[in-house]
Amino acid sequence: MRKLPKPTEQEINEGPQTVSFQIANGNARQGCILQTSFPTKAQAQKYLLANWPIIEKMARDALATGTVEGGQLKLTMI
Repeated sequence: MRKLPKPTEQEINEGPQTVSFQIANGNARQGCILQTSFPTKAQAQKYLLANWPIIEKMARDALATGTVEGGQLKLTMI
């Protein structure tokens, strides 16, 4: 198992990381942002990939209810 890198000084100063991804919406793509509590991008991306089915369902549910802000779906990890 690969170890994740320790947070850099910049990442510590920036605080929690966000990960961007897209889902298909008919013939278009919908941009999405997942706000995490992880200090590094690598940890946030690993979380996204490990929990993809749940996060994709959340994004599709949000898209169906029309909760698009500024052209993007914004999801938050609790």
